[in-house]
Amino acid sequence: MTRVAAVDCGTNSIRLLVADIDAGTGELTDLDRRMRIVRLGQGVDRTGRLAPEALERTFAACREYAAVIAKHAVERIRFVATSASRDAENRDEFVRGVLDILGVEPEVVTGDEEAALSFTGATSELAVRDSCLVVDIGGGSTEFVVGDDRVRAGRSVDIGCVRLTERHLLHDGVLSDPPTAAEVAAMRADIEAALDLAGETVPLAEPRTLVGLAGSVTTVAGIALDLPAYDSAAIHRSRVPFARVKEITERLLHATHDERAAIPVMHEGRVDVIGAGSLILLAIMERTGAAEVVVSEHDILDGIAHSVAHGVAADLRGAARRAPRETS
Repeated sequence: MTRVAAVDCGTNSIRLLVADIDAGTGELTDLDRRMRIVRLGQGVDRTGRLAPEALERTFAACREYAAVIAKHAVERIRFVATSASRDAENRDEFVRGVLDILGVEPEVVTGDEEAALSFTGATSELAVRDSCLVVDIGGGSTEFVVGDDRVRAGRSVDIGCVRLTERHLLHDGVLSDPPTAAEVAAMRADIEAALDLAGETVPLAEPRTLVGLAGSVTTVAGIALDLPAYDSAAIHRSRVPFARVKEITERLLHATHDERAAIPVMHEGRVDVIGAGSLILLAIMERTGAAEVVVSEHDILDGIAHSVAHGVAADLRGAARRAPRETS
């Protein structure tokens, strides 16, 4: 058994998984799995820089995670940073802060690497036998990967729930609530253009199974299941028909902030961006002709953990060899 820690730092959230992985079977046993909404990508689409307050929120979460990692005596750590930190001019400031707190240098992975990690995490225990399309709808980007027992094609495109919300629904710091028909149409145009781009590399309509990952998809699934509270076990492996996704998307896009916040499964950090996230999912299902989406709670975070256990990650690159220190 190898005890690993995986950190996935995206545009909207930062997540930690501490797990034991059996090197022989690849079976992953969770010891601690948690998420914090930090909105690292706040304003990046507009300014090209990580905001000081967004960096501090992220570093506060890293301090919390450092204590958890130290408590579990983790053997190896991999920290993967995705869309927002790829795009930011001042990403070196982010790298230095993470290295100081966690003792590991964040890897700002390419979109293709992100897509492959998402596919591994999503499919390692889903037992999908046919070719499948895995879509990971993040805050700043969405990854599309087609494969069966291996990845055959992948592409990351710059559409995500935070990026679209800030680009089209935020005006002088005020969020449209709910968005106008013109604003929804503008988001839809961006999504369709991104799907055209993804389709140049990935055969979107070819696979028989659509697998959806990340918070926008799992939140839609929780609403579809009419859960009284967010329940990861109930959501994992659930199947949401196209008609239900369309109904929920229309509901979210016509709802006010307070109405969205009152939905039992809604995380407070997703209230303002869930409309854009659900619209991305709906557009993907329309483009691919998918009758349903299979929802996975296992995603890039699990893929990162598997990569550490199987030696895909570099050997923690110099300073990353030291253990993270506990911080208050």
